[in-house]
Amino acid sequence: MSISSEERKRVILEHLRLEGRVKVPDLSRRCGVSEETVRRDLFVLEREGRVKRVYGGAVLSDPANYEPPYLQRQKARAEEKVRIGRAAAELIVSGDTIVIDAGTTTLELAKAIAGRERLTVLTNSIAVAYYLMESLNAGRFSGKIIVIGGELNPEQQSLSGATGEQVMSQFRVDKAFISVGGISMKRGVSDYDLNETIMSRRMVESADQTIALADDSKLDKEAFVEIVPIRGVHTIVSNVPPPKGWIPSLKSNQVQWIQAE
Repeated sequence: MSISSEERKRVILEHLRLEGRVKVPDLSRRCGVSEETVRRDLFVLEREGRVKRVYGGAVLSDPANYEPPYLQRQKARAEEKVRIGRAAAELIVSGDTIVIDAGTTTLELAKAIAGRERLTVLTNSIAVAYYLMESLNAGRFSGKIIVIGGELNPEQQSLSGATGEQVMSQFRVDKAFISVGGISMKRGVSDYDLNETIMSRRMVESADQTIALADDSKLDKEAFVEIVPIRGVHTIVSNVPPPKGWIPSLKSNQVQWIQAE
């Protein structure tokens, strides 16, 4: 059975992320379409700057777009992430319905949730769900946890894909807490993994407020896929003050900046 062009793009980019190179015949069999259709998809992706076509297939246009595994990222800038997570947790009030995406900084947010009542927390992160379950059982907060299902990405400890996206789109939440691969005034909030990024977009679309969590290594950086433009962000929580050149744009787009202490 053939699949849609957008789904084919997902397959191509995910295969590239895992293998570093794709071949036209393999993609043709995997997607159930002709080799000519695959070549057209690769042409479109190259035009978008995502891939570079080579003889017989394609490679990623920028190898830097690979994202390190979750456990490796968890060790990087650990102290900053803890501070950001604690500051972000202060934005949660009793009775909130929130969604937390799959990231190492949002994991620190999950660990910091305490003293709140009647929370409803949605997440597509295995690690976040585990820590929330432990906190709920220990009585650190009251409420319920909803895990958004989908295909498991063991490297990133996340669930994503069309099924989870459809489920997420049926919810309405007060706040979406989003981890980032990069933030810039030009491209807004972006990340590396295509499937996770699309899931994060659904979270943003379902939320009254979008709160991006980013340590200073993510500032003025553009990752693989855009999640939301800067005008769609309500609050940015970071460990540093905003770059001076960003202040006019933050003000014009009414983006609040919180510096974690």
